[in-house]
Amino acid sequence: MSIRFTSTARRGLVALAVATGLTLGAAGCGGGGGDKKPDTPASASKSGGSDPSAQEGQSDAPLAEVKGSNGLILDITSAARDSGGFVTVNGSLRNDADKSVVVPAALSGNETEVIRNGPSLGGATLVDSKGKKRYYVLRDTDGRPLTTTGFTTIKSGDELAVFMQFPAPPTTTTEVSFELPTFAVATIKISG
Repeated sequence: MSIRFTSTARRGLVALAVATGLTLGAAGCGGGGGDKKPDTPASASKSGGSDPSAQEGQSDAPLAEVKGSNGLILDITSAARDSGGFVTVNGSLRNDADKSVVVPAALSGNETEVIRNGPSLGGATLVDSKGKKRYYVLRDTDGRPLTTTGFTTIKSGDELAVFMQFPAPPTTTTEVSFELPTFAVATIKISG
């Protein structure tokens, strides 16, 4: 099998996974309710807001809480293995500082293709120390990271729901280290 065929097939699988996710997401968002606009943007909520729904993959107690620079804290709420061979890590990035914080550019990582697509969590990795492998955030066929993107500043007390999608380690691997530039390392368990 040629390298060209393999990389074309890989890109096709990622595109299929993204298209399927978008289709399912759009189907889940359809239905009822009029033209009422939400009171706050869906991507950010005040800390006194309502609890996240189970549909968002969030639970009461986070799998890990990791501290970053300038008062940023990442609560990892789930790391679920999907049937398509992916692991999706969900959480929330919050600002515990007294003032607004500019999100460090280092969170995007240092790959030119990822940086070119703007601010993201593209620098995140999962490390399987037993299998001696590092898993990077997946990208779509246009090089965009499959993670939360487009945020630059988080106001004091605000929280941003985030996700990152990685290739899944072998099913025998249930515990990995989560690494994100400027944040402490955390050990998380993969469900599913």
